[in-house]
Amino acid sequence: MVMLSMGFQTYYPTVVLKWTNLILAFIVLFSIYFFRDPKRIPQYSEGFLSPADGKIIQITEIEDEELGEAQQISIFLSVWNVHIQRVPLSAKVLSRIYNPGKFFAAFKHKASKENEQMSTLFEGANGNKFKIKQIAGWIARRIINYMEPYKNVKRGERLGFIRFGSRVDIIVPKKFLLDVSLGDIVTGNQTIIGHFK
Repeated sequence: MVMLSMGFQTYYPTVVLKWTNLILAFIVLFSIYFFRDPKRIPQYSEGFLSPADGKIIQITEIEDEELGEAQQISIFLSVWNVHIQRVPLSAKVLSRIYNPGKFFAAFKHKASKENEQMSTLFEGANGNKFKIKQIAGWIARRIINYMEPYKNVKRGERLGFIRFGSRVDIIVPKKFLLDVSLGDIVTGNQTIIGHFK
């Protein structure tokens, strides 16, 4: 009995240590994967680039405070997507507004209005205005935004980062011509979302 007891006492800490090391290794590897920032050069010289990787889960008409009658294109980012957001079009930053909120799952459409979010308003060439909203999800609780009001930014420049599952809404005028459809998979700094008339 003593030998069995001693054997168990020796075996148990070894198993716990082994599993602890495996879990820690997984966390480290997943973090490296999640926070990756691949170098991407736009393939097209013109067009409104996707600001994020993910799936288009909503295209709808809305009334926006700054843009009036507008279109909203919503991109859902899963934990497996690259979570860097990029500036879709060279423009001037007009404002950056943080709104505290709730943390509904990012794929739910009420997240666009009710979740914690950072909204950046831009003005591009010919006075074309557009807005990018970084929206925290159920897991994501940290939004990083690199934009500064009145700063001129270039197409493809890093806009910000959202940690873990999240959502990015693009708000453009109603006259904006879309090149994507509901359900499309888009790649940040690569896929053309559309064009201003």
